Amino acid sequence: MFGSVVQSDDVFAYVVNQELNKGNLMQTMMSWAEAGKTCTAHWRSESGVTAPKRVKVADDTMKADEAYRLACEGTALLWRGDFQNARQLLVAMSRRADHKPRKAASVPSEVFNLHRQAQSQRARTLGMLLIPLDGHYTIPLRRAPDVQAACQAVYGEHGTSSVVSLRELLGLIGASEWRKKGVEIPVLGGRIYPHYGVFSPVRGEYVALVNDTPLPALDLAFDIGTGTGVLAAVLARRGVKRVIATDQDPRALACARENLAQLGLGGAVDVQPANLFPEGRAPLIVCNPPWIPARPSSPIEYAIFDPNSQMLRGFLAGLTAHLTPNGEGWLILSDIAEHLGLRTRETLLTWIAEAGLQVVARIEVRPQHSKAADPTDPLHAARAAERTSLWRLAAQ
Repeated sequence: MFGSVVQSDDVFAYVVNQELNKGNLMQTMMSWAEAGKTCTAHWRSESGVTAPKRVKVADDTMKADEAYRLACEGTALLWRGDFQNARQLLVAMSRRADHKPRKAASVPSEVFNLHRQAQSQRARTLGMLLIPLDGHYTIPLRRAPDVQAACQAVYGEHGTSSVVSLRELLGLIGASEWRKKGVEIPVLGGRIYPHYGVFSPVRGEYVALVNDTPLPALDLAFDIGTGTGVLAAVLARRGVKRVIATDQDPRALACARENLAQLGLGGAVDVQPANLFPEGRAPLIVCNPPWIPARPSSPIEYAIFDPNSQMLRGFLAGLTAHLTPNGEGWLILSDIAEHLGLRTRETLLTWIAEAGLQVVARIEVRPQHSKAADPTDPLHAARAAERTSLWRLAAQ
């Protein structure tokens, strides 16, 4: 997804522009010289990375130091050796990238920005190790795994021969396993199965907040930016007779429908493509927007990063027009952005007031995740202080 915020009739709307359909976010041709010939293949990149301009054919004789140096210089390595050796090489390159000296900073926003720059550079460097795929998503290398199902779930049906970074391919494989295994959601008494590119509900504290807060009504609710459909499912399980869940990402819409069907809630939840709000009004409108107001480095990161708080502002600005009298809007939001120096509490409260809203109550919980207890994490201080809140909002 690519997002922007526009203003029309004094109401902000979050506009998401899906440039291309599933499996084609970035599929251009790349070329390289091999065996005295010029070869071409489709370049695949779900993260939106452009095809490399310099490509060198590499095999099992390639040393990690040389591979890392070439990757840092912008030369991609098209692998022709053993697949498992390629994985080992990627691990060795990762170690070198992790040991690269980084600039120090003390201001939280600078710490965050330097961390993001380092992560982006690391991703670019490690993404230079490339793997070929034939038209049926078979890897023509020794000891290569069967990745057909994982590739089909993301790229679609079979196509022509292509090239993908090993790092992305391993991500597809990992996502396929998560989709098979699912994430246990105790309040649902079942599992949610995230699709590739759809944010996984591994942070259970926000799900618990929606499950435990008293409902203002049981006849109708909207779930804005439903993702996997987990919050819509929680509302339906709690007895809301009809839930309308919206999203603009085709993968999220398919994911939510699948999850709600397997939970036996398909009849109670209507999943609709919409630009934030569906038509009409509801006594309860729930939204869990991305928590960090920063620019994503890839389309997939729009589930985490909300540039300039676009979706958050769009939700707040449009809320009163879609609430019934005495209705409530539930905003689920972490204060991690405040601890990172990216947005102040005063700014959030100003946006709420400017939207004609008032805070009825705020329920706060301390998140439990491993990075909050990891002092080596660059963002440890912010993570340790983080709280997740459910803001109960109503029209003034």
